[in-house]
Amino acid sequence: MRATRVLSAALLTLGLAAAPAAADSSPSPSASADSQAPTQAGTSFRTAAEMEQGQTATASASTGDYLYWSFPADTGQRPTVKATVKLPDTHAAQTWQLDVYDGLRRHQSCQYGAATRTAEQGTATVELACVLRTVRAWSEPWANDPLPGTYYVRLTVLNLGSADLGLPVRAEVRADSKNIGGAAAVDGSLGKPLVPGIAVESDAEKAGSKSAVLSAIEPDDGWSSHWWSSRWVWTAVGGVLAALAGIGGYALTRGRGRPAYVPPGA
Repeated sequence: MRATRVLSAALLTLGLAAAPAAADSSPSPSASADSQAPTQAGTSFRTAAEMEQGQTATASASTGDYLYWSFPADTGQRPTVKATVKLPDTHAAQTWQLDVYDGLRRHQSCQYGAATRTAEQGTATVELACVLRTVRAWSEPWANDPLPGTYYVRLTVLNLGSADLGLPVRAEVRADSKNIGGAAAVDGSLGKPLVPGIAVESDAEKAGSKSAVLSAIEPDDGWSSHWWSSRWVWTAVGGVLAALAGIGGYALTRGRGRPAYVPPGA
């Protein structure tokens, strides 16, 4: 009975430790965040409109334009980018594509989602989605793993007839993330997140002067220090449970001690 009570208390502690991680896994967008979202898109990587995760950025453009946005993604997050394009009333078949690039401007493949779709003649809207891989704190130089920093979204049309060139369209783009936590933790970390101008800022700090970073966007709680993850919690809880299991097993198997001495012939 004593071992049962000890194990029950350990399981309760495990549940309390896991509860905060589960609560943080789902983002909570707000209306105030959307009111501060950009209403224009950039035309290149350098002029990409900056948006925060959870914001719905909008832009009015012409068919055939390249539209760019950027948002921050930190270690342990799995970003999902969605785009909706409202097409003119009359148009021919069009194929739209959503591309996502990391801070090194490397194209990131989608785990799943329709990043390329064809809008048939007369279709009012086309919806695109791309779920990226989990952002890692560190990666081999030859790998193409997502790393913490700025991510760029490019929205464009692939095949376009001359009759549809320049027709007005309206685009909406939104980026959200799911916090994967310690399941994606790795040993190692980057010195700095991959954001535009981070090298200029580092040189300015060494020289003792202040210089503004080209990109002003970052996660709400700042960039992760890369050493803490929920894996530490699960490792500690696992060690405690292993110790309690050993104590419980000993208590159940030790018996009542040495048998009483019975003299011969008794």
